[in-house]
Amino acid sequence: MNMFLFAELTVPDPNVSVILPEMIVAVAGVIVMLYDSFFPKQRAVSGAIAIIGLALSAVVLATMWGGNVPATSWNGMIAHDNLRLSFSFVFLFVSAMTVLISTVWVERENVPAGEYHALLLFATFGMMMMSAGNDLVIIFLGLETLSIATYVMAGLRRADLKSNESAMKYFILGSFASAFLLYGMALIYGATGSTNLTEIAGKIAAPNFPVNFPALLLAGGAMMVIGFGFKIAMAPFHIWTPDVYEGAPTPVTAFMAAGPKAAAFASFLRVFVLGLPLVAGVQASGYLHESWTTALAVMAMVTIIVGNVAAIMQDNVKRMLAYSSIAHAGYALVGFIGAGMAKTDQARDEAIASVAFYMLTYAVTNMGAFAIVTLLSQKNDRRTQFEDYNGIGFKSPLLAFSLSLFMLSLFGLPLTAGFMGKILVFSSALGSGNLLVTALVVVAVIGSAISAYYYLRMIVVMFFRERTTEWIAPKITTAIGAVLVIAVIGVFYLGLFSDGLIQRFSRPGAAVITKAEK
Repeated sequence: MNMFLFAELTVPDPNVSVILPEMIVAVAGVIVMLYDSFFPKQRAVSGAIAIIGLALSAVVLATMWGGNVPATSWNGMIAHDNLRLSFSFVFLFVSAMTVLISTVWVERENVPAGEYHALLLFATFGMMMMSAGNDLVIIFLGLETLSIATYVMAGLRRADLKSNESAMKYFILGSFASAFLLYGMALIYGATGSTNLTEIAGKIAAPNFPVNFPALLLAGGAMMVIGFGFKIAMAPFHIWTPDVYEGAPTPVTAFMAAGPKAAAFASFLRVFVLGLPLVAGVQASGYLHESWTTALAVMAMVTIIVGNVAAIMQDNVKRMLAYSSIAHAGYALVGFIGAGMAKTDQARDEAIASVAFYMLTYAVTNMGAFAIVTLLSQKNDRRTQFEDYNGIGFKSPLLAFSLSLFMLSLFGLPLTAGFMGKILVFSSALGSGNLLVTALVVVAVIGSAISAYYYLRMIVVMFFRERTTEWIAPKITTAIGAVLVIAVIGVFYLGLFSDGLIQRFSRPGAAVITKAEK
């Protein structure tokens, strides 16, 4: 009897080389922890180790692009496709920029640098596993690794009540969202008998799929929309964002606004676009697909409107950028829905690439803006009101002109990265030819026009408002200077010369769809 049981077990196919980029990041986190336990005051060294680990991971990831790597490995639990690769580069970029931005904050606030950098690396590992996961279990484990590390980072400024409140709100609401997500995964498993996305897609596509299961699929899909919606700050699950972003340390806010949001989008795309595809002639697939695309289109409209209108009323720069990030989640959802509505595999891959590229453009611009906010904010983020920026345009011209460029890119001014990102996600959605999606694009364009008010307000405050208090120009450190140079070059490069990168992001490679590739 035991022999028959063992014969039915699946033979594992571990392939360490496929997850080498993630392993490098995790090992770097462990090394930082060990080093910090022996040399706790060597803050710069722990940051250097983190940068080296992220750089090595990026190099290995680059060699895997187009290399001889299986489509899936670890019994189909890890996917190797352009969705994983493109988003992983975004994660590594965000984390490296966060390390550089944090150099000023770590010294100023006297925080435990080793603990901070280790948490950042483990959060990066979680993000990379979320984009690589071809199984609901792997995605959830990656999400929890990311979430727990981020909860702690948000409250790392232990003596600050605002930071404590931020971490507590994020932890409580994030736990609720994780519960919804996990329950949704359980319902999907109940309907299909599998947590592997390849097998789920194959079973839903089968013509004989039981017609009494769409209720479970719909409920599971709705639960997962709630869970992922919280992570990307999609309305109406965005309430936590302004308070958490304002209370968290500014470098952590920069990280949360770009990194975890991109990771949630990567998993969201893999589960809904690749794992729960529309299959012609299959009733269950049609029910589920029409339900989630319609619901997300409506919520994307609400997200764009709420984010932009609420940002207008903010007097705190961090809260303004928080509501701005909500609006940008709505713009990225436009490309997401375009991927779900795509009629061909090529159109789907291009739409997925547009979302990845949009998250990269947002990350470049957002990290540059938060680098300046970090530099100007002083200890405990005392200078984060709009009035604190009055009249600094000609007193600190380098910082003011850089911040103006980042605001214009977030707005979507032509020739900047933000403009190219919006063009791609909007065009990918319009290619579907769906009336509701067309209406969504119209709302997104109107939302972009509304955003001009609060983005240009920052420029007006810096250059056309009189300063009533003494201004002491902050010293631009080497690390902050490097961030500003990278961000400024990135804004123009991605706005003018991004064709090659876009083509690389959009090469076909969706390993989830075809079961034969396992």
